[in-house]
Amino acid sequence: MASTTQFLFSLPPKPPYLLSYSSPSKPRSINITCCLSIQQARNDQTTSSGSNALNGLRVAFAAGGTGGHIYPAVAIADELTIVNPTSELLFLGRPNSMESTAIPSAHFEFKPIPAVKLVRPLFSLRNLLLPYFLIKSITKCFTLLSKFEPHLVVGTGGYVSFPVCLAALLKGIKVVIQEQNSVPGIANRFLSLFADLVFVAFNSTVQSFPRKEKCVVCGNPVRLSLKNSVSKALSRLHFFPWLEKMEGSSEEIKVILVLGGSLGANAVNIALLNVYSQLLLEHENWFIIWQTGVESFNEMESLVRSHPRLLLAPFLHSMNMAYAAADLVVSRAGAMTCSEILATGKPSILVPSPNVAEGHQHKNAFLMADVAGSRVITEDELDSTTLGSAISEILVDERLLAEMSQRALNAAKPDASAEIAKHILSLVKENS
Repeated sequence: MASTTQFLFSLPPKPPYLLSYSSPSKPRSINITCCLSIQQARNDQTTSSGSNALNGLRVAFAAGGTGGHIYPAVAIADELTIVNPTSELLFLGRPNSMESTAIPSAHFEFKPIPAVKLVRPLFSLRNLLLPYFLIKSITKCFTLLSKFEPHLVVGTGGYVSFPVCLAALLKGIKVVIQEQNSVPGIANRFLSLFADLVFVAFNSTVQSFPRKEKCVVCGNPVRLSLKNSVSKALSRLHFFPWLEKMEGSSEEIKVILVLGGSLGANAVNIALLNVYSQLLLEHENWFIIWQTGVESFNEMESLVRSHPRLLLAPFLHSMNMAYAAADLVVSRAGAMTCSEILATGKPSILVPSPNVAEGHQHKNAFLMADVAGSRVITEDELDSTTLGSAISEILVDERLLAEMSQRALNAAKPDASAEIAKHILSLVKENS
């Protein structure tokens, strides 16, 4: 198979939803521009500067490190531009990072800061210089905030947000934080002691914060594109154009969406690698959209055999269409992915990563099992047999599919970004 390719089967012409991907000798540079660009969605919204608008509102965002911290910040920022069109927004994050590419492509101003990452375990020798680098980062953030003079700073957790929010507190600027996970990380747990408001995704998360009266349960802000209704039939044609010529009822088709994350989930990829062929052989109306992750794509591409009902991609731009096309989602249990599964009402099989700090994904996954009936397979339990059995058990049971879908929709909070924007405006008004 050629070393540079878009996907594993021949379809003319190449559709626009896959990254152009090659295998360079140098470290990869991941372009995620389209992933967060929602300018069109903004333009489609009719906005007005009604009685709730605040002229000259300035808000700074501290977001970065992972998509789980970036996505909710961008969703909140977009909502602010809708409800308060004159808002001035500034994002602070690391240079040469995911956020340094994603934020400008979402049409927001971005300034780099020297963020400092805490190394685990806490008593590692690599943390000896942490105080020095933290002070250096806070000083830079202090300078940038002094120039921008925001009314409020929004932190979405992680080590990127920590120095920004500390600098804001030192300047006497109001700070709100948003926690995506079922249990908060170290940064948000500490910052919550001084924050004016703490936005959380789940009711149970409130118990993890010492100042419970500051918590507002509103769900996780999801991308605007996911809120737009997309036809399942059109979405499937987007990925499998030849379906238009297929005879028989399209209602019998079942689509499995496998999400390996932006970089990849090796355990999920290997488990699927050993069972995908059997699933497609035994079920002629089953299709698989498989996002391997950029880091894993070359290896998976060399091992997976071409099949007309299989689409292999390093990264999917059109996530709204991917969710719309799917009957079942197989994924890691990142907080934002879980929230997107709820918002789109999709039955899911979750494989929490054991490598995420503080066991966030395990807690997210089992909370999803409680509220949405998601199936959880730990990495210790994961193999091709376990995964294949779970997929088959769910997809052949229409009643179970409907029940899981309804439970997910019932647990979703699609208006999270609007509620957070409303609270931000109210908080600034109280002090203006």
